[in-house]
Amino acid sequence: MSLEATNARRYLFAVVATFIIAAPVFGQSMSEINQPTVASLSRSAGIVLPDDIHTQAEQGITRRLSMNDAVEMALEQNLTIQVERLNPQLQDLSIATVRAAWTPTLSTTFQNNDQQRPSSTQLDGGAISTYTTAFSNDIGISQLTKWGGNYNVSWNSSTQSTSNFFTSFNPSVRSTVNFNYSQPLLRNFKIDNARQQLLISTKNREISDVQLRETIVSTVRQVKNAYWQLSYAIASLAVQQQSLELAKESLRNNQIRVEVGTMAPIDIVEAQAEVARNEETVIVAESNIEEAEDGLRALIMDPVTPNFWDINLEPTDTPLLQTREIDIDAAVRNALSKRTDLSRVRKNLENVDVNIRYYKNQTLPDVNFQVNYSAQGVGGTKLTRDSMFGGNVINSVTKGYGSVLGDVFTSDFPTWTFGFTVGYPIGTSTADVNLVRSRLQRRQTETQMKSTELQVAGEVRRVGREVNTNLKRVDATGFARQLAEQRLEAEQKKFAVGMSTSFLVFQAQRDLAQARNNELGAILDYNRAIVDFDAVQEASLTGGGGSFTLTGAGVTGSPASTGNGQTTTGISPQTGGGNFF
Repeated sequence: MSLEATNARRYLFAVVATFIIAAPVFGQSMSEINQPTVASLSRSAGIVLPDDIHTQAEQGITRRLSMNDAVEMALEQNLTIQVERLNPQLQDLSIATVRAAWTPTLSTTFQNNDQQRPSSTQLDGGAISTYTTAFSNDIGISQLTKWGGNYNVSWNSSTQSTSNFFTSFNPSVRSTVNFNYSQPLLRNFKIDNARQQLLISTKNREISDVQLRETIVSTVRQVKNAYWQLSYAIASLAVQQQSLELAKESLRNNQIRVEVGTMAPIDIVEAQAEVARNEETVIVAESNIEEAEDGLRALIMDPVTPNFWDINLEPTDTPLLQTREIDIDAAVRNALSKRTDLSRVRKNLENVDVNIRYYKNQTLPDVNFQVNYSAQGVGGTKLTRDSMFGGNVINSVTKGYGSVLGDVFTSDFPTWTFGFTVGYPIGTSTADVNLVRSRLQRRQTETQMKSTELQVAGEVRRVGREVNTNLKRVDATGFARQLAEQRLEAEQKKFAVGMSTSFLVFQAQRDLAQARNNELGAILDYNRAIVDFDAVQEASLTGGGGSFTLTGAGVTGSPASTGNGQTTTGISPQTGGGNFF
């Protein structure tokens, strides 16, 4: 689709919107004029574009979308949201890392040992030297329990052959089972380092969910503002086109008057200057549409989309004023229960409570109960010699490995050990210092929560007042615009009969343009205040929303500092812009 066709379609869209929003009401009495047309605007159901415009949009690479469509696309494709969605997954991995502390560990060891040593006494069991060949296998499992204890179970099996004639079993088979358990009774009983880290990681996971919701709310607010920016930019182009046509019409009328001799040729210069000024505003308004499209495109589309920069975005929701009642007190209560910044502070307070609980437990004496159990069995080939100091083998009896295991698991040869260990620091410990620090942090966080609650209430009330104030501004600016229209009509009639000058007519046109820009700014501020009022109940406006500017159309957004350190964007009408209505 060519640029001329696109501009023509947008111009037609905005002219229809202009006609419906603010058709002149000449001929009304002053009592009728004193009733602004805002009520009728709020009841408008929107603008339906002609069928031929829909056909043209579908044939090109123009994407027509409503406000809801833009929000849905942003939720799926916005890069900031995609990045933030990864944080909860990263926190899940952190939780999995902490939970790994309770994962049982299985260990296995295989060992073969060959040893030969010289004999130094007759008790060494050999004339010159003795040799020993042994093979052993250990299997064990250990685990930290979720109540602070830890256990270790191991099973050892070994075989051994030796030349030592004092050995009763040769070859010999051994098997041993060991069980060790240690349980803290005071310190680390109710909470230990692993459980502390798990609780904190879980709270951090919840905080990441809150941050994701905050990002979504902030992004949706930005999308809605960008959508209105594009919608108003298109309407502003029609405003400038309308103002330009009005200036051209005045120029043609003046040229006719010069030709018939009722006006001096020098008066045409003023009309030509007015046309040139309005042509400049049309050029800027066309540029504003492209800039607004880029802003909305970056919020709702993924850059990998084919023809990302070439797709024209066409809003279907028209810039009509649709008022609604707001309850500031109910909004404050809702914000105090749902605001993401308050949720984060509450989660941080819960983390501090976990630390207090942990460090308070660490100040207790370190009392541990320990139990150890082992059972063993010995088998193999039992040798009977003719002398207790060695000698010849006169008999042998074989005891198999199965019998050895029977001795072990029936606990024929058990060993039990019970014990307590007690430890206590002398003087101030690290846990005492950390406990005091955590309690101070809790007091600090509680104070921070009170401060945040006060800021939340103040922010919601401020935005609520902006909604009501801007609605009143719409009423006032609408009435002023009607009077400006009547004044221009009067000046044109007076000029037609020679009772006014071109200067006064052009001044009346500019005053009407100013009045229309004022009404445009009031409607724009009202719609954006409604968006902010919905968003401020869930997230702070400080970290999102972005600034929004309509330059070249007589309306600009400029940051305004508020009393609580926040920055908002206000719409201020500028003199010399084109006509909106």
